[in-house]
Amino acid sequence: MDGNGRWAKARHLPRTAGHKKGVDATRKAVEYCSNAGVEVLTVFAFSSENWRRPEGEVSTLMELFFSSLRREAKRMKEKDIRMRIIGDRSRFPEKLQQEMAATEAVTEHCGGMLFQIAANYGGRADLVFAMRQLGQELLEGKLTLDDIDDEAIAAHTFTAGIPDPDLFIRTGGEQRISNFLLWQIAYTELYFTDVLWPDFGARCLDEAFADFAARERRFGKISEQVRHA
Repeated sequence: MDGNGRWAKARHLPRTAGHKKGVDATRKAVEYCSNAGVEVLTVFAFSSENWRRPEGEVSTLMELFFSSLRREAKRMKEKDIRMRIIGDRSRFPEKLQQEMAATEAVTEHCGGMLFQIAANYGGRADLVFAMRQLGQELLEGKLTLDDIDDEAIAAHTFTAGIPDPDLFIRTGGEQRISNFLLWQIAYTELYFTDVLWPDFGARCLDEAFADFAARERRFGKISEQVRHA
């Protein structure tokens, strides 16, 4: 969800105004995707590299994150959307960690779309986390080297039990992954747009979905095999 700061700068507003507008865009995107039949939506809210930003901006983001979780939990439950936060929570203030757990508890029995928020998340850190767990199990004799395969690694990532993404969308004009779900997006279709996140609405989502629908996903096969199947 890239472009909040540039959206605000273009309007001679503080960057925090862009982040607040970005929260509104996220709410609309979540509801639209839920109504469209999307099964899992994961948004990159705060990366493990975002701590390098100015202290004032990070503080504002923490406050915005806290207030948004509290406000949105009830709304998500009413719409049968389950919320889940993935990433390393240990660096967040204790009050925010408690709010994360409370939000998940409020929506844990919802049976609709799963809405995942990646917070203090990084794709490389996700893999390190998985490797450490696998290493510990090796030391304890719970598994052998032959037990470590794609499925074993996936089962130890933050997204364990969740299907790999079909579509990756990045707003704001940048054309890079930026350390997001590195393991999970091996065969994901990538879609980049110049639209800044606060302006990314239903029409933009429809365009992304249409682009995705027109692609041929071969997963190593040839076109004739895909068409025959």
